[in-house]
Amino acid sequence: MAVAVKKVKEAMAEQDMVIEVLDARCPMASANPMVETLRKHRQRPCLKVLNKMDLADPQATQAWLTFFNAQKDVTAIAISCKKPGEAAKVLAAAKKLAPHRNENLKPLRMLIMGVPNVGKSTLINALLKRRAAKVGDEPAVTKALARYDLSATAILTDTPGLMWPRIEYPSDGSMLAASHLIGTKAYFESEVAEALGEIFLERYPQVLTARYNLHAVAEPQKLDGVSVIEAVAAKRGYRLKGGAFDLEKAAITLLGDYRSGALGRVSLETPASRARQVALAEPAVIDPG
Repeated sequence: MAVAVKKVKEAMAEQDMVIEVLDARCPMASANPMVETLRKHRQRPCLKVLNKMDLADPQATQAWLTFFNAQKDVTAIAISCKKPGEAAKVLAAAKKLAPHRNENLKPLRMLIMGVPNVGKSTLINALLKRRAAKVGDEPAVTKALARYDLSATAILTDTPGLMWPRIEYPSDGSMLAASHLIGTKAYFESEVAEALGEIFLERYPQVLTARYNLHAVAEPQKLDGVSVIEAVAAKRGYRLKGGAFDLEKAAITLLGDYRSGALGRVSLETPASRARQVALAEPAVIDPG
């Protein structure tokens, strides 16, 4: 990781701008603080790409776009890079951030960054219209810097998916884990599913009730993250020998339903909820693995 960071710092000096790919369901939780530090040090503008917008709550996504677009030297757009034609929006927005670099002698030089598994490689392949960057369902597929000539006037440099050394707030760690943005060795699925259930109880209780018949396992006033997992187990018939709920299997199912979009278009945070979470949470140290 230290070697990768050093290479990114060196590459940043040669770039005109930074493209930061974020998960539209948790844009701030998936934003590596190092990106802001490095780009501001080099005074580089940033295009924040909220990827996977097809999985995110449209109202929450619009709130995030307004939030980011109000920042200095920042433009934010939302896309689903797996959809044909969506990647073209990225290049068009990038060119507006550096209009002086758009010719053969002065090609636009872009550094693309993002945490593991956020969709960076998929976006690169969409921009190239061919499979060049390796794509995988596990975090940290890209291992080194790679240069791609998008055209005679645009050059893209890819970076490894970098996770910052310490995650200060437990809510960030839970959102990253739930969204499959950190390695599975760094968390217990049951704990992450419980935290995800709590978020859904606060933001989308109707989704839980419709899919898992939530009220069949607990009274409304007693509902919590564990209740959600129990409801999943009851709905799916997950039982251990002796009749107890198989909570581990239910937790994995809940996470899978969220990640696949089976629970609909949902977002784990908004600018307002983010501000509240940070204000109320006590900083912790979580190793992202």
